[in-house]
Amino acid sequence: MATLNFKGKTFVQNHHLAVKYHQLVPKKDKSLTDKVSLNDNLIIHGDNLKALKALLPTYAGKVKCIYIDPPYNTGNERWVYNDNVNSPMMQEWLKSKKPVDGEDLTRHDKWLCLMMPRLKLLRELLREDGVIFVSIDDNEVLHLRMLMDEVFQGNFVGQFIWRKKEGGGQTDQYFVTEHEYILVYAKSQDFKWLDETILESESEYNKQDKNGKFSAVKLAKWGTGAHKEDRPKMFFPIKDPDGKNIYPVAPDGRDGRWRVGKERMQLLIDNNLIYWKKKNNKWVPYEKIYYEEGQTKVIKERSIIFDLATTGDASNELKDIFGRKDIFDNPKPHLLIQYLLTYATDQNSIILDSFAGSGTTAHAVLDLNKEDGGSRKFILVECEDYADRITAERVRRVIKGYKKRDSSPSAQNDNKNVTLNEVKGLGGTFSYFELGDPIEMESILEGNKLPTYLELARYVFYTATGEEFDPTVVGADGYPPNFIGESREYEIYLFYKPDIDYLKSTALTLDRAKSLGSYKDKKRLVFAPSKYLDTDYLLEYRIDYCQLPFEIYKLKG
Repeated sequence: MATLNFKGKTFVQNHHLAVKYHQLVPKKDKSLTDKVSLNDNLIIHGDNLKALKALLPTYAGKVKCIYIDPPYNTGNERWVYNDNVNSPMMQEWLKSKKPVDGEDLTRHDKWLCLMMPRLKLLRELLREDGVIFVSIDDNEVLHLRMLMDEVFQGNFVGQFIWRKKEGGGQTDQYFVTEHEYILVYAKSQDFKWLDETILESESEYNKQDKNGKFSAVKLAKWGTGAHKEDRPKMFFPIKDPDGKNIYPVAPDGRDGRWRVGKERMQLLIDNNLIYWKKKNNKWVPYEKIYYEEGQTKVIKERSIIFDLATTGDASNELKDIFGRKDIFDNPKPHLLIQYLLTYATDQNSIILDSFAGSGTTAHAVLDLNKEDGGSRKFILVECEDYADRITAERVRRVIKGYKKRDSSPSAQNDNKNVTLNEVKGLGGTFSYFELGDPIEMESILEGNKLPTYLELARYVFYTATGEEFDPTVVGADGYPPNFIGESREYEIYLFYKPDIDYLKSTALTLDRAKSLGSYKDKKRLVFAPSKYLDTDYLLEYRIDYCQLPFEIYKLKG
């Protein structure tokens, strides 16, 4: 596999590991739910690199499908590289605060430095059978393909070409560009593309004998690999109705090969499953395929998405939802993303979009759920200031319903009276979060920016175990005090309050060790500011102790 090198790669290839965990701060007033929860559909406002890291404790290995529409790096988007990477060169990029435009000679390097750590975190969030779709155009498709080959370990699924518009483009320099690409990569070989299956129609079986209706499929191979040299053992004679030997012939007239081997061919002959047809005074054999009621067939999709929906459809969609034009540049049509989800998700999948833009992915998830009765969940991350005003507002309107202008010819001709049609809501909820302060263990001793109990529990649990954190067990009935969850190896306890006096005065004592009880008879992993127990007592009560804030790092490796 070819290696992609770019300026700054050595500094960003492990940068995602250095990104601090941040608090996710619930915003009830911006949510559309009775109870704000990280287990709901999510919209997160904040830097997507930090937000993806903050999602790991809850969603690592849980996301079935990711769709992202990152900056295409056309030179006109004027995005700014702002990842705080510890390198003099990268710090110079940060100091300039200049938008990346067409005159920036390092714009491809900066774009790859932007994408690499995000793609690595996205991969961590995917299930083993998960898949990622990335929209891109000609500016970066070559670089992106090589970068994703590296990050996703060569698990390339395919590449769609999407016809995004019809006509226009007369200002293009050479010829009208009507397409974009969608790269598709799996996390592992466990991924399965969900082909459409349909019931076969009896009318397709247009031949009949005493055993019923059948269709005839040519026994000589056609298309790729149809020649004798491709499969020499599948070049052999069979007897035609006149008793003469015939051999397979390829479409170009050269020696060909059969679709089946000798053993399978003999079964067809013995069971009268060969249909003979004379063409140009030569017998041609076909396999009989009989009709069976309820039989299905697979419909393979094409790699060119030609007439599904366009960027014009997407703009009109937003105009209908918001009642005004040009609310967002270059949106994607929700039918495009819905199309992809149909082949990559089941009814209970989690779908993530970390470049959420106008909220198209949420719209697609909700619409697909309405269509097939599914319970898919979406997670949107948007860093720009319009996260509430556009991204979340679109989702609110799609959920609750909205009124759009009547676009019929009669209504358009009536300039005095504007007719509004009611569009029914798709239903659903979402919880809105903003990215909060970093959870820095050192601040516990300093007394600055102390995280909440739940956020620290999430942090220590995931950092210590690498497993999913379940916030519903914290403080719930039926669980011991200070219990924050269990891993494969441990019951985990946290003695902590966001209070400096508590931290100065609290320690793991013998009484506290006895109070832990026994939830599932595993070893106990206990986080506390200090301890007054010696090694013998820790062994007796089967406790591994971690002092806040430093001892936790011993558990990482």
